[in-house]
Amino acid sequence: MTSAAKTVKSAKKSPPKAVYSRVLLKLSGESLGDAQGVGICPEAVHHMAAQIVEVRDLGVEVVVVVGGGNIFRGVSGSAKGIERATGDYMGMLATVINALALQDALEKLGVPTRVQSAIAMAQVAESFIRRRAVRHLEKGRVVIFGGGTGNPFFSTDTAAALRANEIGAQVILKATKVDGIYDSDPKKNPDAKRFTQITYLDALQRQLKVMDSTAFSLCLDNEMPIIVFDFFREHNLRRVVLGEKVGTLVTS
Repeated sequence: MTSAAKTVKSAKKSPPKAVYSRVLLKLSGESLGDAQGVGICPEAVHHMAAQIVEVRDLGVEVVVVVGGGNIFRGVSGSAKGIERATGDYMGMLATVINALALQDALEKLGVPTRVQSAIAMAQVAESFIRRRAVRHLEKGRVVIFGGGTGNPFFSTDTAAALRANEIGAQVILKATKVDGIYDSDPKKNPDAKRFTQITYLDALQRQLKVMDSTAFSLCLDNEMPIIVFDFFREHNLRRVVLGEKVGTLVTS
């Protein structure tokens, strides 16, 4: 084969193919914050948006559920005297603020984005309608879900599990600052073992903090796989959707 033919063959090499066509990315509120996980850090939000763009460019439909712990957390508010249901509603409003910040970063990168809220606030976000969310995905838009489930006493982990099943996602990608699930805290135990794959039941028996119990039960009952991975390592989200062995897979 001549060098010219080799060049043509190389140019025709097909792009990498994602193993998932629709994913739900779960982001904590703290991941949008500064080094202490507080407030909204523009650099952190831009980093998240850039990784989402990489995945979308592979043809993957992306939905995002974002927490609000960088602004307000209902449980901690309750501990300080705020009525629990009121505190949870305040936390839900915080998730919408984060969703708008992420939407702004994505659209500055040229990605059409829609924010849907479980709490009606027509001036800043659409109300959550499952069929409309699916239609947005089919049109190539990133959909960000804010407002949790719209109910107090439920975490954004539960919202992620619920929305993933509602919109037909193939996997929940739980973004963390750790490269997977360990049998003990790797910060305290240097000999902690990281799992590459673990079953739902094994994770429950070992009392591993994958998600809160309600969210985890939803995933278990509906056999929704979860991948826990380090979102802050460059290109890790892209590596996950390409099927590389990144983080820990929780499955049946």
